[in-house]
Amino acid sequence: MPPEREAALLAGTAGVHARHRWQARGSIGVMGLQLDSLDEKTRALMIEELDLDVEGENLYLSKFLSPAGREQYPQLLREAVEHGDTDSFGNALQRAGVFLSTYEKRKPKGGYTTARVPHTAHETLAEGEFNRFYLRGLCRRLIAAGAGTIEVYRARASENPRPESEAMIGQRLDPPPLLADLRDNTFVDTALHLPPGPNSGLSGRIAA
Repeated sequence: MPPEREAALLAGTAGVHARHRWQARGSIGVMGLQLDSLDEKTRALMIEELDLDVEGENLYLSKFLSPAGREQYPQLLREAVEHGDTDSFGNALQRAGVFLSTYEKRKPKGGYTTARVPHTAHETLAEGEFNRFYLRGLCRRLIAAGAGTIEVYRARASENPRPESEAMIGQRLDPPPLLADLRDNTFVDTALHLPPGPNSGLSGRIAA
């Protein structure tokens, strides 16, 4: 993904995450996704999907990761998939200092300028990629069972949800094509056929 496209998505999430700050025990944190079907069965398949990307050299590495960060990222993701969530993954990325401070941004009239990497980069990358592997795990789980669909729901509250996102809630998706999309597309919003923009806060669960 071009750095400019990624930067636009990351910058757009700054306001989104700001609206989901919560006060807990005297400190401010970010409320991550509440993933309803995240359990040991799903995690095991998430790990298989992660191994698939690593072995095929297809693991998505953000353009904003530093060279050292690119080395650390796969293990941090694996640890989150094994026993963490979107919040713990984002915190781990931030603590590890895996991001560049600036990047080269293409100017509209040609040439490049230096821009700062958005301060929400760790939250956006953590939420998007953890959610993507989570949904891939769910797809694998239902495909193996030979039945079932994935229901789209809002996994994180939003004060000003996009109408396109709201229209997706309650829809049921067929696992095989969704899995193919999630393997090919970096951002979950793309795989769910939402318009380009910041994280929607949507995810999926095994439909009742």
